[in-house]
Amino acid sequence: MAKRHVLGIDIGGSGIKGALVDLKKGEFATDRLRIPTPAESTPQNVAAVVKQLVDHFAEGLDDGPIGITIPAVVTHGVTRTAANIDKSWINAPAERIFEDALGRDIFLVNDADAAGVAEVHYGAAKGHPGLVVLTTLGTGIGTAVINKGVLVPNVELGHIEINGADCEPSTAASAREREGLTFEQWAPRLQEYYSRLEFYLWPDLIVVGGGVSKNSDKFLPLLKLNTPIVPAELRNAAGIVGAAWLAADRLKHPDVLKT
Repeated sequence: MAKRHVLGIDIGGSGIKGALVDLKKGEFATDRLRIPTPAESTPQNVAAVVKQLVDHFAEGLDDGPIGITIPAVVTHGVTRTAANIDKSWINAPAERIFEDALGRDIFLVNDADAAGVAEVHYGAAKGHPGLVVLTTLGTGIGTAVINKGVLVPNVELGHIEINGADCEPSTAASAREREGLTFEQWAPRLQEYYSRLEFYLWPDLIVVGGGVSKNSDKFLPLLKLNTPIVPAELRNAAGIVGAAWLAADRLKHPDVLKT
């Protein structure tokens, strides 16, 4: 890597978090700072909070790019969707908005993609030579696909259809909480989802993240798959760490189009 400590920022529906990351270890080099996401989470309001985070960590920064995750599909710096943030993000020139607000280069990436990259380089899939699929089970279902260490961006496989309907509303961890399901009652939905995912992609490893992964021993053993399926290791740090790694990697490949 061109530098050792890089700022990663993770934008979520309720909080915006950031920390300097030690890229050698894949760990925070500073305490994480969290600021609540604005009630009106428009691009301009969120950019103002991100600037607060950047100012807080300014002493530890050089002139390299900052990595930022967002719960949206990101293509060439434009946010195409908006999950748990204001709908004004749809088709917004988000990278330019952040760069104008911060006065520096950034690398903007989908939040699940960043988490997947972190798990491949530092976590549950570290050094894996094959096709890795990460899923995040939370309010929705985020997915990332990494083949031989290379990210395939914006793979929205949390929305595959099962029985003619988007599976996310009934399969995400939020559905289990909303309906008061036990892990045993929830597991058949996960079984159907991961079986379909397995059939479509034939991955070598599935990594399960999201807050519910801390209870992975209560539901992963109930699933019957051909593919090994393991809990994520970085958990809430994954987005920040992955964003920082991708921002630093950008310096090594400046001519490659942004996602």
